[in-house]
Amino acid sequence: MKKDSILYIVVPCYNEEEVLKITTKKLKTKLNNLIKEKIISKESKVMYVNDGSKDKTWELIEEISNKEELFTGISLSRNRGHQNALLGGLLTAKDYADVIISMDADLQDDINAIDEMLEKYYDGNDIVYGVRSSRKKDSLFKKLTAEGFYKFMLMMGVDIVYNHADYRLMSKRVVEELSNFKEVNLFLRGIFPIIGFKSDKVYYQREKRVAGGSKYPLKKMLSFAFDGITSFSVKPIKMVLNIGIIIFVISLIMIIYSIIRKAIGATVAGWTFIVCSIWLISGIQMLSLGIIGEYIGKIYSETKQRPRFIISKNLLNKNDK
Repeated sequence: MKKDSILYIVVPCYNEEEVLKITTKKLKTKLNNLIKEKIISKESKVMYVNDGSKDKTWELIEEISNKEELFTGISLSRNRGHQNALLGGLLTAKDYADVIISMDADLQDDINAIDEMLEKYYDGNDIVYGVRSSRKKDSLFKKLTAEGFYKFMLMMGVDIVYNHADYRLMSKRVVEELSNFKEVNLFLRGIFPIIGFKSDKVYYQREKRVAGGSKYPLKKMLSFAFDGITSFSVKPIKMVLNIGIIIFVISLIMIIYSIIRKAIGATVAGWTFIVCSIWLISGIQMLSLGIIGEYIGKIYSETKQRPRFIISKNLLNKNDK
């Protein structure tokens, strides 16, 4: 692949007014250095994607875009969540860029890894995954839950890159193929390995947020993980079937046992056993119905084919074409 490609860095933003100016300053320095060294084209840009922020994030994006030639932005009509905001940015940027890098606005992703990503891209890789080298700076709870998330996803049959979030480089043709994936329930970490093409990894040390707070508390992470599992794996459904078979076999054994006990005249009240059995089986039934219901709900959402995002404002129209 030829050097001097047009690079777009897509940065989803939700209530990021505290960090946006710091992020802009650092990304501006990085892009100017890459342009000066003729690694990327001078037409390269950073695209901020406002995901229905409730603070002054969009006003800041407009202000930055007016002052800085290397920056632009789009704004979604309402909050659609990180994955949809990222998708909106990627599908918009592909019409302007040769290569795209996605990263978060909090600067926890090491921007110096961009250099190595581009090297691997010019070596012929269409996807370069940014992977955390370690979690030494995480709390014990964060480390256990995060690593548990990846291990559980892999155990459930979801093909994801271990310790990789959404910091990645994608060639134009990869994002064009991504546009063919029409599912409403997005889990981009699971989609990119499916797309294929030659890929590689870049390892980096994740830093602390320079300002503001995390937009992904434990509740959101659990919901995100569940979405990923049910969008890319049918193992939970198979587990329900296996549990059903096991309970059926146990039931047959208990029926035979009860008949034998009755025949030899050794029948006892067994109230505790009966109550525990009813609660256990009822709980398993409710859990199984919940898992099945989640899949049915996703089918319902997919059949509606509603737009995954709506762009209300696009500063690229003003800046570029």
